Order: sequence, then C-alpha cells, then structure tokens
Amino acid sequence: MFDRLKAVLTGTPSGDRIGDSLGEERRIQVATAVILLEVAHADEDFSESEREYILDILKNQFSLDEESVHELVQVSEEQLRRSIDIWHFTEIINNSYDSEEKYRVIEKVWQVIYADGRLDKYEDYIVHKLARILHISHERMIEAKMKYLPEED
Repeated sequence: MFDRLKAVLTGTPSGDRIGDSLGEERRIQVATAVILLEVAHADEDFSESEREYILDILKNQFSLDEESVHELVQVSEEQLRRSIDIWHFTEIINNSYDSEEKYRVIEKVWQVIYADGRLDKYEDYIVHKLARILHISHERMIEAKMKYLPEED
C-alpha cells in the first residue's frame, strides 16, 4: 500500500523517483530534454520545427549522435507522460547546474518557444515559472528572450 501511495506522489508506477536508476549525466540529459519537451507541448501544438530544434539543442549540448539523441527524446517523452509535473526535473537541473548553465537552459527554452515564430500565452507562463524555479532573475530571463525574439517584418 505504501508503495502505491508513493507511486502516486512521485508520478511513477514503480514508486521510484524519476530517473534514479540512471547515471548522473543521463539524469541531467533527461531532465533538460523533459523541460524542453514540456515547453514545446505547452501550446498543444508540438510542431516539427520545435522537435528539430530540440533534437539539435540536445545533440549539440550533450555531444550526442543521431541515434542517441532520438533515444534520449523517446525516453524523455515517456518520463514526461508518466510524471505529474516537472518539479523533479527542475530539481535535477538546480542541483547539477550552476547559474550560468541554468541561464543557458532558459535560453534554449526561448529557442524552442520561438521555433514556430510566435509566443503562446501557455509558453510564456511556463518559461516564467521555469525561470523562478531555476532561480533566474526576471531581467536575465528577458535577456535570454531577446536573443531569440523573431524580427518583425
């Protein structure tokens, strides 16, 4: 009974915390991928351009080959589906990254958001929430946003 309650509270069927069986580097990769996927799904329109941005970001950030990055996204999508929220993933980022690395995560979030050329209100909400959770100041969050803001015609 305790295991079932724990499973409900952690969002995993087994009751294990998400990713605890993974090595530290893989946990960071999954946490980063889940955050980017959550943002891409925020507006309920996960476009192919957003998927490509995520694949490129993860491939470059973690020096992964094509097969490895696709596997990472597949594992991360499953973790996202099984989770109740993304707090556990942001906790991994907070415990593993320094302030500049967390800032770069927010930059990548903005890059994914603007992959389709627009900012949805749900995407805006989640990036603000992520910045607070990751202890990124509003000013730094806006600084990151300005780097990826599409130019007006």
